[in-house]
Amino acid sequence: MASNKPNKLAFLSMPAPASYVAGLGRGASGFTTRSDIGPAREGPSAEVIAEAQARRGEEPDVDPEQFQDPDNEYGLFAGTAYEQDDEEADKIYESVDAAMDARRRARREAQEQAELAKYRAERPKIQQQFSDLKRGLSAVTDEEWESIPEVGNLTRRKRPKYERSFVVPDSVLVGDRSKNEYENSLDQQQQLHGDFETPADGTMTNFVEIGQARDKILSLKLDQISGTSTSSGLSTSVDPKGYLTSLNSVVLKSDAEIGDIKRARMLFDSLVKSNPKHAPGWIAAACLEEHAGRMVAARKIIKQGCEQCPKNEDVWLEAARLHNNDDAKVILANAVQHVGQSVKVWLAAADLEQDVKAKRRVLRKALEHIPNSVRLWKETVNLETSASDARILLSRAVEVIPLSVELWLALAQLETLDKAKAVLNKARKAIPTSHEIWIAAGRLLEQEGSMPDKSEEEKQKSMDMVDKTIEAGVKGLRKHQRNASRRGAYEHARRL
Repeated sequence: MASNKPNKLAFLSMPAPASYVAGLGRGASGFTTRSDIGPAREGPSAEVIAEAQARRGEEPDVDPEQFQDPDNEYGLFAGTAYEQDDEEADKIYESVDAAMDARRRARREAQEQAELAKYRAERPKIQQQFSDLKRGLSAVTDEEWESIPEVGNLTRRKRPKYERSFVVPDSVLVGDRSKNEYENSLDQQQQLHGDFETPADGTMTNFVEIGQARDKILSLKLDQISGTSTSSGLSTSVDPKGYLTSLNSVVLKSDAEIGDIKRARMLFDSLVKSNPKHAPGWIAAACLEEHAGRMVAARKIIKQGCEQCPKNEDVWLEAARLHNNDDAKVILANAVQHVGQSVKVWLAAADLEQDVKAKRRVLRKALEHIPNSVRLWKETVNLETSASDARILLSRAVEVIPLSVELWLALAQLETLDKAKAVLNKARKAIPTSHEIWIAAGRLLEQEGSMPDKSEEEKQKSMDMVDKTIEAGVKGLRKHQRNASRRGAYEHARRL
């Protein structure tokens, strides 16, 4: 009997499967030893193999495609230099190939066209197959298009509807049960008194819901009190700091003032109707409605004024003032389309921007339309935080507006002493009748002479140069018949 029992440990003497990895179930990975891949000795080289084949009388294996691609230089001449005679030979071969290709080009192209036409005749495109039907669609009316049924489910198979059902939680069941529950027994206190102390039905009172309702009513009352304006007089508490401020904003109009507003409204209404191209009339009518507190009517009137007088910059500026910031940007963007040469419109558009980069972008766009505006150049330079960028802008500004004294002086202030002298010399040649430039040149020489690293002789020499410069300036101004007053020149020198 014992010999017939199967041996449970027979697997220990069996060979392992080919894909077996020991310990794979607990995360181990297989590894490879040298016995699996053979010895680590290097095989014979190509020269040794060629000598062995020669001794055995075998021919070496030659790739037939070895010399088929001369462009890659992968064959016999891979290590040689590409010289001029090789280039000439390649050109000759290319010319021969081009001549051979041109000999039968017309015949080949005609044959290709014929084959393509035959292929299209045998296998036409889907567009060609339905071209006649597509032309027939032009006769379909709108009613026929609308009567075409929508594509639905044409499989004619009834799909089962999946309905989900959920178990009601116990908390809901217990809550519903306790809503209409009746108390059928008396407690000890009720038994002593013999009856109910208060008249009530047998239902149980839910004190939790009563407490929640009280809290909700209290929160509503608090919200109403906090949301009531102090100026209306309906709130139960008054803010002493904001009450007087709110009273100052209240405008009380008498009957006389209301009558004056009505008469002025009729007057301006007749004015804009009789002369719709008169921009001050539209502006006055809008200001009247603003004074009366009718902002919607004021914006409507000024909008009509912009439509009637699109070439007047004051109408656009008044419209931008009566609207909020975002709407004002849109209004001024439309104004630029009509009065693109207005400096006030561009400056107002720049003032509406909160970001410095956006302001700089608006002003540079304005300079593209109005490059000869000194005010735009000054505002653009004032926004620059880097002295080098401001210097570049002023250099461009004096090229565009060479007769502006302010721009020349501003550029000279940003330059070094040597470059400032060159700038003032250019300014003197461009504007020979300006005494401000001569005074600035003298001030520059005086500043150069007062530097601490200068000796006494150099300082005295600089002071002499200042006197000579002022004398030359007086002569130059007299030559151009421009005599500045002594007091005006003195005040200008003090400001510098």
